[in-house]
Amino acid sequence: MTPKRKKRLILILFLVAGVGTAVGLLMYSLSQNINLFMTPTQIANGEVPYGRTIRAGGLVVVGSLQRSQDSLVSEFKVTDGNAEVTITYDGILPDLFREGQGIVAMGKLNRDNVFVASEVLAKHDENYMPPEVKDALEKAHLDGKEALESARY
Repeated sequence: MTPKRKKRLILILFLVAGVGTAVGLLMYSLSQNINLFMTPTQIANGEVPYGRTIRAGGLVVVGSLQRSQDSLVSEFKVTDGNAEVTITYDGILPDLFREGQGIVAMGKLNRDNVFVASEVLAKHDENYMPPEVKDALEKAHLDGKEALESARY
């Protein structure tokens, strides 16, 4: 092997190693920033790791909304027809937030199995339901009206 070919080979090996390292670091970085959607049933079954940022959604259980008198902390329950999860949120809830409506909340599950939301998104019209919530309700074999009825009792 001539010295010129040896230099090219070493350069190519360093480039391949550098690109491989960059791709590996990029994949690791992206895997840490994925926000998975979880249903109340999955959360109740313990499929969610504590402290990991996820999105949770469902229908707000009628009569479950409790607002603090001296702060912006709100607590409510969300259901997918099979299970309920308690969500707490410290902030102003969206104007379209109502009991019996579909929501998606982003946050973390604490050790008490209470979902601490950092952001709450409410649906924007009568016919809209977040796709994840709709899929979860379909898996539970319920439509929105049946889920509302089961959430009330």
